[in-house]
Amino acid sequence: MSPGHGGSISIVVRPTTQAPDQLDDFIDTINSKLQPLFMQIRKGISEDSGHQYYALVNMAVTDVTRMSSDYADNELELFVKTMDLIVGSDNGSASSTDILNSADTLTSKKLKKSETEHLLNRLVHDKWLNEKRGEYTLSTRCIIEMEPYIRTMYQDQVKVCHICHNIAIQCQICENPTCGIKIHNPCVARYFKGRPEPRCPACEDFWPHEIPEVRRPLSQSRR
Repeated sequence: MSPGHGGSISIVVRPTTQAPDQLDDFIDTINSKLQPLFMQIRKGISEDSGHQYYALVNMAVTDVTRMSSDYADNELELFVKTMDLIVGSDNGSASSTDILNSADTLTSKKLKKSETEHLLNRLVHDKWLNEKRGEYTLSTRCIIEMEPYIRTMYQDQVKVCHICHNIAIQCQICENPTCGIKIHNPCVARYFKGRPEPRCPACEDFWPHEIPEVRRPLSQSRR
């Protein structure tokens, strides 16, 4: 952890393999001491792997202005447009083509194609976005730090995972129109493992989506 520009604090997100109850009690104790400093250690889940992470977050700033010391106004505007695309999509991702096209609609200073591509690389490097085969998703860091902003700005679009109760953007959705719960892919894998017939945990309708493989815990995958 180190001070960043403008008095901000750079966030280093680390996975944890500790006993959940014991660790949560320890984190609560630390947070009680951090409260006067408007800082908080917050817990999140990787929507890709299902691994749990903790991050130290500045709670005094809850929107994209927390990034203003590192990004120009037009870059932040494009980042918000990228978030709009990702959250509003069916699969929780946005293509590089759609993001490049949205750069043409900026109300602030326009970005050239090369500048947009460079910005996307920076956002991935700074762990605000993830990229895989030209598709961009919100990173674990982004979801943890921006959670209040995401819940406020996208309250009609964002739901929590029925299993882990964290924000669900990359997820599977129950197709029953009267249900529509969301479950992260890693949570789907764990919940339905060993069940002969996958059924929605809320409405008990058949779960028609592909059930992914359970990812090994991080401590095992490194052996």
